[in-house]
Amino acid sequence: MAEPFSVPVTVRGYETDVQGHVNQAVYVNYAEHARWSLLQAAGISQAGLAAKGVGPVSLEMTVRYRWELRAGDEVEVTCDFIWGEGKTFRVEQTIRKSDGTVAAEITGVGGLMDLKERKLVADPRDYFRALASDPGRFGL
Repeated sequence: MAEPFSVPVTVRGYETDVQGHVNQAVYVNYAEHARWSLLQAAGISQAGLAAKGVGPVSLEMTVRYRWELRAGDEVEVTCDFIWGEGKTFRVEQTIRKSDGTVAAEITGVGGLMDLKERKLVADPRDYFRALASDPGRFGL
C-alpha cells in the first residue's frame, strides 16, 4: 500500500487562540488544504471540475484532536481517498508534527455533486479517473 499524499504546513500565529494553541476550526482548514492539494497534484483543477459540472462536497467529518499545535510548529497533513461502492467515498487524514506526534485524525465522507441537478453523481470514481492526469494519486 502506497503512502498517503501529504502536504507540509507551518502553523501561523494568527491561527492560535488565547491558550496559545491552534483553534479547532483551523484543523479543518488544514485538512481542506490537503484535499485540494491532492486534487491539484492529480491534475484536477477547480476549473476542470466546474467545466464538467461537478464539485466535491463534504457530507460528514469527524476530527479527533490528539495533541495541541502551537505557532511555528511544522506539520504534515496526509490525505487518502478510500473508495467503496455507490455515491460516496471516505477521506482519511492525519495531521502529524515533525517529531512524529499525531496532532489530529480526521475522517470524512464525501461525494461529487452534479452542480446542475444538485444531487450526488452515481459513481464519483468515474469522474476522478476522467479528470485526473494521474488517477493513481487516488488509488484508481
